[in-house]
Amino acid sequence: MFFIVVTTWWWLDYKHIISWDWLYTHRWQSLTGAIIFGLLFSIAIVLPNKPVKKSFLADLYSGRLQNAQLWNGRIDAKMWLYLVGAVMLELNALSFCAHHYEVYGINGSGGIYLCTGLLSFFLVDYLTFEEVHLYTYDLFAERVGFKLGWGCIAFYPFFYAIPLWSTVALPGANSSWGWMLFAAFVFFAGWVLSRGANLQKYYFKKIPAKTFLGITPETMSDENNALLVNGFWGVSRHINYLGEILMAIGLVLSTGYPQLVLPWLYPLYYVVLLFPRQINDDKRCALKYGSLWNRYRERVPYRIIPFIY
Repeated sequence: MFFIVVTTWWWLDYKHIISWDWLYTHRWQSLTGAIIFGLLFSIAIVLPNKPVKKSFLADLYSGRLQNAQLWNGRIDAKMWLYLVGAVMLELNALSFCAHHYEVYGINGSGGIYLCTGLLSFFLVDYLTFEEVHLYTYDLFAERVGFKLGWGCIAFYPFFYAIPLWSTVALPGANSSWGWMLFAAFVFFAGWVLSRGANLQKYYFKKIPAKTFLGITPETMSDENNALLVNGFWGVSRHINYLGEILMAIGLVLSTGYPQLVLPWLYPLYYVVLLFPRQINDDKRCALKYGSLWNRYRERVPYRIIPFIY
């Protein structure tokens, strides 16, 4: 679906129906429409269902259904939301990049093109390993409300594009080969940590004895549960979160404007999101695994950043 929509967008430009940078030119109208639609979707999926909390606003924000299904169960709401967000984010990124090329042509910033390529890789990678994310926190632990609904429809496809949004109209970026290689290194270092940790957990859930990247699973268990304690999950308890933050930093650096404040809102968002999520996840795991989780925390003392936090 991702490639069908992107190809259709290219065809519309080829037929001179819509220009490649149309979404950049109409970015504020597009964002406004997404904000309104995301809010209406959130209300529609929360209102008909049984309250979970005493406050309606709390229910609206967090949601009431954990596994919301649409169209009589044919569509999983969470998977649909992430697909919609990913496709729209890619169209925004391509449209913003196209605007930069139309303005600056061959004199455009290589960093802008690199940032677009890295962001596209991030999205294609996510959808390629879509099943793996069924085992991530937001897919199995969170309910569907404003946070996920509005977040995927409005916040995800527009805020995640802020490194490009805030730089594509600017000239004079630092796009030397050395700088771009450094930015790409930071991004892919984060990708290795995030993708590696998620894949190791995924294979352990599906095929517990499977060796991954030469890592034979080592576990800690009680009578009912087993936890991975080596490989990526032996470095810190949420090394994948560090990977997500590093990828965001790499995207900001790749634009060639490290001195600007607005692009840094993207990695700052990950810090604000993932550090509290790690605390909540620890509480949830402590309730689920009991003393086994305490033993794991003793074995792997660092929460996200090895040797620091």
